[in-house]
Amino acid sequence: MEERDIQNALGEIAAEMDPTLKSQRMASLVSAVFRTAGVELVVVGGSAIEFYTEGAYASGDLDLCLVPPSTITLRQRQELMGRLGAEGGPRSWRVAGMFVDLLGEVESLANTPRRQLKGPYGVIQIVQTEDLLVERILVSTYPGPNVEARDCARKLIGVILEERMQFDWAEFCRLAALPEYDNLADCERLIAETCDELGKENPLHPDG
Repeated sequence: MEERDIQNALGEIAAEMDPTLKSQRMASLVSAVFRTAGVELVVVGGSAIEFYTEGAYASGDLDLCLVPPSTITLRQRQELMGRLGAEGGPRSWRVAGMFVDLLGEVESLANTPRRQLKGPYGVIQIVQTEDLLVERILVSTYPGPNVEARDCARKLIGVILEERMQFDWAEFCRLAALPEYDNLADCERLIAETCDELGKENPLHPDG
């Protein structure tokens, strides 16, 4: 991106009042700037859930990870974020009134493709929903009960049950059964509870 384009984008981001649209614009811009250096980024964690739920869950910052085989030095991070007028680093910056975190390589075990969102300055990659949900349910239970993570998982389940996104339930169960997560029972329990409360058919046990 040309410097003039970056400055125009930063002005648009600073003026955006909707927090989710603001985060999406920022994700699009940061991804575009890093892409010019051959580095691909993916939105993860609470930020990804915020995008999938269209703001029903608010993250408050932007969480990004590197997509292998992309690599980048600390100096390169600072130089690229410097093009955005960022303050801080080398893993967390403040840009146009919001925090942007670059957390290392993305951790994903899902075989489903990463989702892509068309952003105003370029494509935004988002980590797989199946990974997100299994991970969030794990965090809601271990090392102890986490009400915020549970509420976040329930919001994501609600959006999935409304069929507002593609979701592979078989892949979700495969991930939950892996030793890296080993929380299939917890996942099944929360899915069943959420389905009962929303009056939706349980996709894991459609016959009851």
